Amino acid sequence: MEEEGREPEAGLAADKSGKGVVAAFGQSLKTLRVRAKTERDELGKRLGYSASTIASFEQGRRIPPPRAVDKSDEVLDAGGLLKVWKDQLERAQYPVFFQGMAQLEKQAAELLAYDTLVVNGLLQTEEYMRALFVNRRPLFDAETIEQRVTARLARQDVFDRRPEPLMSFVMCESVLRRKFGGDEVLRGQLEQLLLFGRRRNVELQIMPLDCADNSGVDGPFTVITRDDGERFVYSEAQGASDLETDPKQAVLAAARYGIIRSQALSPRESMQFIEKLLGEL
Repeated sequence: MEEEGREPEAGLAADKSGKGVVAAFGQSLKTLRVRAKTERDELGKRLGYSASTIASFEQGRRIPPPRAVDKSDEVLDAGGLLKVWKDQLERAQYPVFFQGMAQLEKQAAELLAYDTLVVNGLLQTEEYMRALFVNRRPLFDAETIEQRVTARLARQDVFDRRPEPLMSFVMCESVLRRKFGGDEVLRGQLEQLLLFGRRRNVELQIMPLDCADNSGVDGPFTVITRDDGERFVYSEAQGASDLETDPKQAVLAAARYGIIRSQALSPRESMQFIEKLLGEL
């Protein structure tokens, strides 16, 4: 049940890199609304939003959710002119360097991720996400933090896709010992990892700090196999990323991941390790 006076899915603030797309959509929305001789408050009532939220959509300050785009197209008799923006609006909520990866995650048949600094974004709790974004420098404003958290949470829909993608995560022990946000945030994150680890299509493994053999010395990376069989390698650092499409590099990365996986604790041992860390908090 929605909270009284709260608008459903009031939309996201655009990532700065997507401002142009969101602004262009807003102009189109306003043009079609004016053409239909419909006031903002009238359109808002039909969509379930206030007039001020409609103004935010039109002024490019908020990204309307897909449902609102579809309904606006219908109410304003736009003939699909607003619906064509949906994919671009979805991409606009992510930083430019991550937009390609966000699309690949939605098409993944298999995802292999090795992480050394923080818990993989697909596994993070909302509180852990906020703690990470608050720690970023230069500082993010409150609106950007909310947008990034909402967008990152939306990525976790991949776990409920049908057919289920096969997903493997190996992370360094140090990742699970960093107390971003404090003990309670870490406790919630470790509990969530245990829940993810029980999913049939997910394997979690921990690379112990005292492991003498670790072929992940070059840092974190992700190998994604798309549902058409094409494979990609993604890595990022310091706000920049690399999406490798060379098949040879993808094969080498997958092989390297296999070696890392063999050096880490088994999934069963890893779950026991996480439970042990939880008991220490």
